[in-house]
This record gives sequence, C-alpha cells and structure tokens, in this order.
Amino acid sequence: MFIDIDCAQQKKYNQNAYGDCFLSKRTQGRLIAVLSDGLGSGIKANILSCMTAAMLLKFLEAGSNIQKACEIIMNSLPVCQVRKISYSTFSAIDCSSDGTARIVEEGNPQFIRIRNGEVLEPECKIIASTTFPDRCMRIYNIKLEPGDRLIFCSDGVTQSGLGVLKLGLRREGLIDLIMNKLKTKPDISSRSLSKYIVRCAQYTEADKKAKDDISAVSIYCREPRESLIFTGPPFHAENDKIYADLFKNFSGKKAICGGATANILSRELNIPIENQIPLSSDNLPFVSQMEGVNLVTEGILTLTRACEYLDAPEPVINDNAAGQLVKFFLESDCINFMVGAKLNQAHYDPGLPVEIEIRKNIIKKISKLLEEKYIKKVTVQYI
Repeated sequence: MFIDIDCAQQKKYNQNAYGDCFLSKRTQGRLIAVLSDGLGSGIKANILSCMTAAMLLKFLEAGSNIQKACEIIMNSLPVCQVRKISYSTFSAIDCSSDGTARIVEEGNPQFIRIRNGEVLEPECKIIASTTFPDRCMRIYNIKLEPGDRLIFCSDGVTQSGLGVLKLGLRREGLIDLIMNKLKTKPDISSRSLSKYIVRCAQYTEADKKAKDDISAVSIYCREPRESLIFTGPPFHAENDKIYADLFKNFSGKKAICGGATANILSRELNIPIENQIPLSSDNLPFVSQMEGVNLVTEGILTLTRACEYLDAPEPVINDNAAGQLVKFFLESDCINFMVGAKLNQAHYDPGLPVEIEIRKNIIKKISKLLEEKYIKKVTVQYI
C-alpha cells in the first residue's frame, strides 16, 4: 500500500510569508508529516509554525514520547507580547507501511477520515497540557486500509467565508465539499484534492481574497503507481539485451530519455521509433514514440529543463518534452531510474550551453526534488 500525501497552501491576502508550515519525510518504511499553524500571520506566524513543524518532525522520527515532546515545543516557542502566549497549533501523523498510524492534534481542526464514501469518527485520547491548562492534545491510533483518505487543514479552511456564511465553512461544509468531489472523481490524487480544498476555501470569501493562511493536507492510501525511466547507454554494451529485457518486462509506466538509449532499446527489442511528435519545441527536441513506452524524449537537454521545472515554486507542465516528463513524474508514486554509466562525448561539446551537466548529476538533483519536495519514492540504479 502506498501513502499518497500532498499539501496545498495559500498565504493570507497582502502577506509575503506563509503563516502555516507543512513538513514531511519518508524514512525506513514510515511517513511522517506535520502541519503547523502559527499565531497571527506573516513573518511572525511563519517563524512559529516552522519551529513547531521542524521540532515535532524530529521528535516523531526519533520515537520520543509525544506528550513530553509537545510540552517541550510549547515551552520553546517565543511568547506573543500582545496575548502573552507561545502559540502554534499543529496536526501530525506517523504512519508505517502496513497502515498503522498515530495522529496527534493540538488546536487545529479535527482531521477527516473517509472510507468507502463514509466519514469515520475514530476514538481519541485527550491529554491536557501540564504547562498550559487551556490546551490539550488529541491522540489517535488507527489502522489505514487501501482506499482510505485523510484530510488535515488549518483553521483558515474551516473559518473561511465568515460573513458570507453564518459560521464560515466549518468542518461540516468541508466534508460536503470533499464528498461531492469524490463522487465525481473517486480516484482524484492527493495533490489535486488538496488544491481543490484550498481553492474552494479562498473562493468562499466575499472578495475571493484569503482572510487567513489556508492549508490543506490530503492523504490517499492506494496501490502505488510504478514508473521506470531509462536514460543513458549502459557501461558494458554486451549487457544491452539484459537491460532491454528488464525495461520491457517492467509492469508500470515507462519512459526513455535519450536518443542513444532509445536506439539501443529499439534495436534490442525490435521496436521501431516512430516519427517525432511536433509539440511546442521551446528549444527542446520533439517527443518520439515507441510501442509499449509511455514517453520518449531527448536526454540531457530535456532532463535539465525538467529539473528546472520541478524546482520552480509550482511545477511547470508545458506542452514540450520537459513538461511532459514532469507530468510523467507527478503522475507516479514510485519512480525507478536506470541510468547508463557510459560517458557521452556530446556532453562535453564546448558549443553546448555551460549549464548543462552530466547525466548522473542531473538525476541526483531530480531524485532529491522528487523525494523532498514531491514526496515520491525514488530509486536509482547505475548500469
């Protein structure tokens, strides 16, 4: 079972910094994620929420006692000079690969759990803070199953629309939005669902401007979407047939990045490379086609541009080879790279742009972005 998680956010209108912070990490068969909402908005809220999320992520990863960890966090935060409190609410989840999950909430709206079209209300243990008597933590221990969805959000979602709606959107209104969306798109990704929630919350406001920081985290438990990217000729040419067979027998989506790589696979598998598709070039070589392969592109130029697109504040999905490759990445959960270790002399042509790097370094950058920014599982095999 794969845990698909993503977060969408919108800053408060006229602010330069997010007052909410989302951090996540996959480590040793676990997924750990924290959504924190700092007091107020802007830079002050950003500092409070980032401190809370970073500390809580470290505590959870280390397996610390959650009550003790939360007390340390609350006592460590700066004190607001106006309200005389150190304040940052949070929601956190620590989930193992078998679906066993522990959820901790303090101050944030209660999370929403959906299974088979129904909202479940799991039991929780409430623990009061020994330092702050007006604050308490809700701790849940649940077992996730394929098809389950979890939604976490900051109060910028549930309180959106105050003045338009009598009490704002509230949790009940958010549930209605999600359930209606799932009826029309039952397999919607976590990325798309979280963006949908944030967009709806913002549009609930009278002037369509966010009155508070808005954050939504979506988790979807499902079978992983596997993909394989083959790029670069293998170091030992005598093994071309072996790697071609591995590529052919892979059961998920497949992509080829590199003209030489495509020619090797075409020769070994006896599959012709069809005419190039004239997408918007944007100074990039066109996309080609091969039977049984989802995407065939040029190598270094396309990978370099795709890396730039992934590193942008929002991923760029243009109608060119690099944009199609970014889309291929985002529509995958477990991404496997087969990287040929043979050097290509064309990479050292002084006539090529100086920013082009050799294949291995580009793959390292892309892998890091996919793992840390897009929360994908990535493996790299050099051949």
